[in-house]
Order: sequence, then C-alpha cells, then structure tokens
Amino acid sequence: MNQSLIAPLLWSTPWIIPPLITYIRLRHSRSLDDESDGIPENPPLVTVIVPARNEAHNIGRCVTSILSTNYPQLEVVVVDDSSSDGTADVARKAAASDRRLRVVRNAPLPDGWFGKQWACATGAKVAHGEILQFTDADTVHAPDLVTRSINAMHRTAADLFSVAGRQELGGFWERLVQPQMFTVLSMRYGGTESVNQSPRIGNKIANGQCIFVRRTSYDAIGGHGSVRSSVAEDLLLAQRFFAARKHVVLSLGVKQLSTRMYASLSEIVTGWRKNVFAGGLDAVPFGKIGRTILPLALLLPPLLELLPPLALVLWAFGVGTASDTILWALISSTATLLWWIVVYVTVGENPLYALAYPLGALVLLYIFFTAVIRGRRVTWKGRTYISQ
Repeated sequence: MNQSLIAPLLWSTPWIIPPLITYIRLRHSRSLDDESDGIPENPPLVTVIVPARNEAHNIGRCVTSILSTNYPQLEVVVVDDSSSDGTADVARKAAASDRRLRVVRNAPLPDGWFGKQWACATGAKVAHGEILQFTDADTVHAPDLVTRSINAMHRTAADLFSVAGRQELGGFWERLVQPQMFTVLSMRYGGTESVNQSPRIGNKIANGQCIFVRRTSYDAIGGHGSVRSSVAEDLLLAQRFFAARKHVVLSLGVKQLSTRMYASLSEIVTGWRKNVFAGGLDAVPFGKIGRTILPLALLLPPLLELLPPLALVLWAFGVGTASDTILWALISSTATLLWWIVVYVTVGENPLYALAYPLGALVLLYIFFTAVIRGRRVTWKGRTYISQ
C-alpha cells in the first residue's frame, strides 16, 4: 500500500467502521413476515388503544386501517385527550358505526403525568381485552398486523411485543432528517436481535407506535402509571417489564405498520427535540458517567458527519492545504456518502438525497444542541412537562 495512504485511512476509520458494524447488526433482525398470518385457535380479545390529542388530520386513516384487520376478536378505544379540533367526531365518522370502536373522553391531566401515558392508562382502564395494543394516531395498520403479532407473542411467550414499522417520508425535510435520526438510533441499539438477546436492561427498547402487552403482565408492573413522568415512556415500559422478569420482544413490521411522524421541518425539530436528550437520560448506559457525557455523545455523530465536508470546503477556498488532511477528508466523505446511498436505496427513496447528507447532519446537530439546552423540560401539543 502507498505509504501516503496509511495515515489518512487510519484517520478515516471512525467514518468507515461504525456504519459497517451497524449494517451487520441490522441484518440480523426478525420480521413479522416470518410469522404465521393464520388466525390462532381461541384467539384472545385484543383491545387497541389510541391516545389522541388534536389528531383530526390523522385519526381517520388510523381508525379505518385498524378496523380493516382480519383478526376476529378486536375492540378499539380512542382516547380523546382534551382535543379542540374535533378528533373524536372524525374517529366516529371513520368507524362508520362499527360497534368495535369506542371513543372515550379523557379526564383532566393529573400532576406528574405526561398526556400520552394518562390517555393510555384511561384506555387500559376501560379495555376488555386479554391483550392490549397501544398505538399512535399517526399510524397505519395492515390487515395482518394484529394476527401476525399475536402469533409471534404466542411463539415467543412475549409479555411485551413491539413492532418497528416503516417511516413514511412525505417531504424534503422528512427524507433528509428522519433517516439521520433513525441511523443514530440504529447505531446505538442495532437490529431487533441485538435488542432481544441482550441481557442488559439498558439495551431494552420498544416502539411506542405499536406495543402489544399481556394485560396481566401490564397490570403487574403498574401499567403506564409506572412510567407516568418520562418522555420516553415506550423505552421505560420495556425496561420495567424486563426488570420484572417479563419477556420483551422487538420485531420489524415494515409491511404491517407505517407511521408519518412529522410533516414539516418545524414538526421534526419540535418532535425530536422533546425526546432525544430528556429521553436519552433514561437510555444511556454507565449510570451517572453516561448521563454526564450524554451531551457530547449526542453531538458527536452529526459533528463527525460534518467535519470531512467542512475540511473540503475550507480547502476549496484555500484554507488548509495539508495533503494528508485533504486525503482523509476525501476518503471519509466518500465513505459517508456511500453509506447514505445504501440507506436511501434500502428504504426505497431516491439515492440522490444522499448528496444532501451534510444539510441533514446540520439539522440534526441543531436538534441535539437545542435539546441539551432545554434539558428535562419538554413541550408538546400545548403542554409543558419536566421529564423525570
């Protein structure tokens, strides 16, 4: 090997090795496609609980998709959490008098509770199901989602079974920023089997967009009341189950579940800013040390993405001419670009978006920085909380 390449290649390893490791870990994931779509014998009643606050723009398609299920034993509870936009009326209209749907009005939010957890607890209180499914109002459910998930719960003896679905990317900023965010999460947790096989409680997660629980196990750990004051209620719920020696399982379900989380740049910034730092404090390993270095750990991924192209821009304007530095920047930028091409091809998006990855990293850096500044203070849907 040319001696002049050795140093730049060594310097480039942080931009080459982590994506390769992430790709390998993600490949070892299980999918609902591998589960039976046959109706189980004596199917248990499943109650689907949808907490909804000002979700009139989403709740119709969500309810319609849930009620299209091929699973025979189902009830749906939409919890209207003090909405001012007619969410309840839209939900009822979407159900078209289907008796499987009930809309309940949530009681005023008590002190110490986040709105979503309070709505989920309200839904669980009136549910009749042996299995409870908690899902967000911005989700779309395939007809076989519940059937395959119940079969998977039986096969794995899961007490909590969570499905990670497909993220709908409708606009430019969604296509630019959402893959960045989910790549950071993938680098932290890996694929489903990295989560499922880990013996560490800190590596247990769930996707709050779709969580199935056995009612007896849910009640035994205190339900959503046990995570009432945390912004990362899904992650903590999985950890509460695991700490109580309950079986927690995560699965992919990109054909069975889809979600459009945010529809604009402002929604993306506001939505992720409420989670990444305050929620990260509950997820970071190594206790107090991990929480102390969390701000740096959050800022590091987007900073690493930005450094090589920044070096190339400075060089183009005549600032910094060391050949080793330029070669490092070229190698690292190329490796990162190739990674993003793979990501966009994998999720079925135009790979040309990979060319704009520095802009996506810049937005990510802004989200992380402002989240750190805000600390545990969380604002969402007109309410302000302090995540505990």
